[in-house]
Amino acid sequence: MKDAFGAPQSLLVLGGTSEIALATARRLIALRTRRVWLAGRPSPALDTAAAELRGRGADVRTVDFDALDTGTHEEVLGKVFAEGDIDVVLMAFGIAGDQARDEEEPLAAVRVAQTNYTGAVSAGLVCAGALQAQGHGSLVVLSSVAGERARRADFIYGSSKAGLDTFAQGLGDALQGTGVQVMVVRPGSVRTRGTAGQPEQPLSTTPEEVAGAIVTGLRRRSETVWVPGSLRVVMSALRHVPRPLFRRLPV
Repeated sequence: MKDAFGAPQSLLVLGGTSEIALATARRLIALRTRRVWLAGRPSPALDTAAAELRGRGADVRTVDFDALDTGTHEEVLGKVFAEGDIDVVLMAFGIAGDQARDEEEPLAAVRVAQTNYTGAVSAGLVCAGALQAQGHGSLVVLSSVAGERARRADFIYGSSKAGLDTFAQGLGDALQGTGVQVMVVRPGSVRTRGTAGQPEQPLSTTPEEVAGAIVTGLRRRSETVWVPGSLRVVMSALRHVPRPLFRRLPV
C-alpha cells in the first residue's frame, strides 16, 4: 500500500534494464519506495541495475522474465505478487527493430510485434488481474507517440505501439471502479545511450524527463501522459493532416 505521504512502497518493473524504468525507479525510491522487483532476461546489465538501486536504499530483487515466453507469464508474475502487494507495475519492455531490415525479413517484423504487443497483452492482463485481486495499484504502460499515426520511417514499430496503446486504454476502462489505475505514457523520441551520436529529433525527451512525468502522473492519477506535454497538441493536429500531405512532412 502507499505510505502516509501517498508514495508507492513497492514497484514491479517489466523490462528491468530500461533506462526510462530505472530513472523512474530512482525517483520513486527517493520518494520512499522500498521494495523493487526488476523483471527481465538474466544479464549482467540486469544485475548491475539491481545493485545500483540497492545502493539507493531499496530492497531489490530480480526475476527471470521473457516477454516472448507468454506461457510462463502467469507463473513468473504470480510468484512476485505472492510475495506481497505491488503498488505500481511499470511495463517498460519493448524493441524498436530496424524498419529497413524488418521489411525484408518478415520474421524480424513479427518479433517486434510479438514483443511489443502480444507479450504486453499477456503480461498486462496477468498484472491487471493480480492488482484487481489485491484491490489497489497502478499499471503504467510505456507506449509511444509513434503509435499515434503510421509513418513510413517506422510503421512496423509504430503499429505495435498503436495496438499496445489501444489495449491499455481499453484495459483502463475495464478496470474502472476496481481501485486499479491504468496510465498510458506516450513519449516522443527518447535520447538514450542507444541513440548517442544520432541527430536529435524534434520534441525529443530524456529518460529522466519521462520518469518525472510518470511520477507526476501517478500522483495525479492521470490516464494519459505525453512527454513532452506539447506533443498532445502537435499530434492532435497531425492526426488530421490528409495522407498525401502527411507523406511529405519531415516527421
